[in-house]
Amino acid sequence: MSRDYEIELENRVAFIKRVLAESGASGIVYGNSGGKDSALVGILCKKACEDTLGLIMPCATKRNYVEDMEDALTVAKEYGIKTEVVDLTPLKKLFVETLGERFSLQEVALHNLAPRLRMTTLYAVAASQNRLVAGTGNRSEGYVGYFTKWGDGAYDFNPIADLTVTEVYQFLDFLGAPECIMKKAPSAGLFDGQTDEGEMGLTYKELDSFLLGGTVRSEVLEAIERLHKRSEHKRRPPLVYGG
Repeated sequence: MSRDYEIELENRVAFIKRVLAESGASGIVYGNSGGKDSALVGILCKKACEDTLGLIMPCATKRNYVEDMEDALTVAKEYGIKTEVVDLTPLKKLFVETLGERFSLQEVALHNLAPRLRMTTLYAVAASQNRLVAGTGNRSEGYVGYFTKWGDGAYDFNPIADLTVTEVYQFLDFLGAPECIMKKAPSAGLFDGQTDEGEMGLTYKELDSFLLGGTVRSEVLEAIERLHKRSEHKRRPPLVYGG
């Protein structure tokens, strides 16, 4: 069943306003990556709160400094979102050098550094300026665990977590988002040449068909369920001893 995005817009803006009022925060900060999800979150947050700040946080990859930054600035300019650029490449380099003196860092650890450094930055700004951190993850990514634990998976609230990638694009189309966002291949930008679908081994069209009740090939279903099971630890609260 298709969504009425006029109503979705009204309800999500009301949700954000309610979260802000209940928290006592005076503003919002989010990571403006230049991708579809951050574009939608930024637009929704700005409609709910004038004091919305988008941080562009390039970290090591060429794409971060060129295509992603250009697209992030395009969205910010079109919707009047206040923007700051925080270059995290020197910090990541120092982090790797410091840890590398004692530990052999594996590829997965290195790739997850950027999202965790970004979240540290967002929370530092939020704590300093009485802001809440808005999450930018969608339902499709959440189901298969395509996010970094304690990185982009950490936030105070998320206004799009129930939307599949298909629905995110539909919502952006309704809002008249820039073409550069609508036609861009989804990517976390963790390394040059990386795409979401390439890393997952399936397309968002296949994943969303499953999530929205459609039919998928058996091998696709197996892949989805394998990713879902393997990433269960990311979606549940930390385990604590209960006595």
